[in-house]
Amino acid sequence: MIRHPLRFAVIAALFVASAAHAQYPNRPIRFIVPFPAGGGLDVTARTIQQKLSETLGVPIVVENKGGAAGTIGADFVAKATPDGYTILLGNIGTMALYPATYDKVAYKTLTDFTPVAQLISNSLVAVIPSTIPAKTLPEFIAYVKASNGKLSYASGGSGAITHLAGEMLKGQAGIEMLHVPYKGSAPAVTDLLGGQVQLLIDVLAVTQPHIKSGKLRALGVTGSARLPALPDVPTFDEAGFKGYDATGWQGVFVPAGTPREIVNKLADAILKVMNDKEVQERFVANGAEVTPSGPDAFRKYIAAEIDKWTKIARAANVKVDY
Repeated sequence: MIRHPLRFAVIAALFVASAAHAQYPNRPIRFIVPFPAGGGLDVTARTIQQKLSETLGVPIVVENKGGAAGTIGADFVAKATPDGYTILLGNIGTMALYPATYDKVAYKTLTDFTPVAQLISNSLVAVIPSTIPAKTLPEFIAYVKASNGKLSYASGGSGAITHLAGEMLKGQAGIEMLHVPYKGSAPAVTDLLGGQVQLLIDVLAVTQPHIKSGKLRALGVTGSARLPALPDVPTFDEAGFKGYDATGWQGVFVPAGTPREIVNKLADAILKVMNDKEVQERFVANGAEVTPSGPDAFRKYIAAEIDKWTKIARAANVKVDY
């Protein structure tokens, strides 16, 4: 019996590749967080790190690769070997907003990455200084209109969700407000408290202490449901801004070309961790909503997000050059 050498080599290669997939993982996995330690994504990574390590049976090593608003770390993973041993914790900014608003982004989300699993979502909260007389979102919109364009809103940075959430409100409410970008949420809150800016739309964790103290007034929640911590604060939709939804999210990605068997193993492990009661309680305590989904549903959601925010950015002429 004569065996064709090329056919034999192909079969052997396929066998080796299949065996490698079956053994995955058998060494530590690098979990890249594209922002400095201590930030929101870093907290998420370290919240699931130990449980994910236990589930997969190998160490999960969190590495912070910050810079250029998260795009340096994301690009690092996009160019990594697609073998499942280098994974990225991405968010709405790095994977949906920046490709829509930044002039130069080295990667394309849906061609350079494979989405693995969504982890959490974060509704934002619109807050104003309590010295402003408006008690509701419609009253604040009327207050802004009466100012003849003299008021401003803050964000944690140009092109961020806190920026585009404000632009979405401007477009839907038909108001003019000057956008004032800051290097992060902390200085934005400081100037909001001081009255230098009149509005901030940001995550609850940033503003909750000042809402509790009475220095800031919460007017609306940007997601589809009220927040348990603010049961009396309506959603934007309930306040009359139908269809308004500016929700942040975080999820895990691998380089494009990663074998589907590996993607599925990672997704199954991550979803198991996200359904752990202890993990869920830790996220909820930080004001997040646990919204786990697998590769296909997550990819579909991201595609819709990119389309949505690209249209909003273009309508508002938002373009950032970093």
